[in-house]
Amino acid sequence: MKQILSILSLFICLLANAQTQFITKGRIEYERKLNQFKPFEENESENEWMKELMKTMPRLVTDVYELRFNETKSIYKLAKENTDNKYMWGTKPSETDNVVNDLAGNSVTAQREIFENTYVIKDSLRNLEWKITSETRDIAGFECKKAVTKICDSVVVVAFYTDQISVSAGPESFGGLPGMILGLAIPRLYTTWFATKLELVDPTPAQLSPTQKGKKVNWNQLYTELKKGMKEWGKEGHRRIWTASL
Repeated sequence: MKQILSILSLFICLLANAQTQFITKGRIEYERKLNQFKPFEENESENEWMKELMKTMPRLVTDVYELRFNETKSIYKLAKENTDNKYMWGTKPSETDNVVNDLAGNSVTAQREIFENTYVIKDSLRNLEWKITSETRDIAGFECKKAVTKICDSVVVVAFYTDQISVSAGPESFGGLPGMILGLAIPRLYTTWFATKLELVDPTPAQLSPTQKGKKVNWNQLYTELKKGMKEWGKEGHRRIWTASL
């Protein structure tokens, strides 16, 4: 009887230890969905050519992105473009864009292709003021908590993170929460990102340190340049700047 109790106690102890283990490295796939009709519908475009074009295009386009990470670094980039997609102007994803978050060095380095220009943005990690709520949601088998913040002063960002993955990172350059962001929604950009699977693989140093080429700027320098170039663009200009700010 004592032997059975000892085995049972050992099993309970091992189970408790397994449940308290946190994931610190791996590869996450995200589906990014964009409603590419919304900007034109909001503007109530009277352009007949645009209305005819929209009849031949899908409202939603979905592409697969990946985030490779360990305890000190993460990289986010396009994993697989959906070749069946038909993209409207300015919505096609770039195969060269990537975002590297150096968690140990408190820095972000992002390569962004914006029209005919390519930038390499190097700056400190985002210092966002997240408001964590009591709402939860299951994403890719993980229980995630909801958090809300803003970028560019007024653009609301909704995130769902899990503390079962103890790395403070996520899609694009977002992070700063007590765990990994598995879901993201930015209503004013009509875009969502949701994780679909996690692979427990260790990223290589080469995967976490891609070669980045382009005009070197920080976030403020990029905003200043884009605002100057898009000052006559109205709402569309604001959306382009918000997208570049991700």
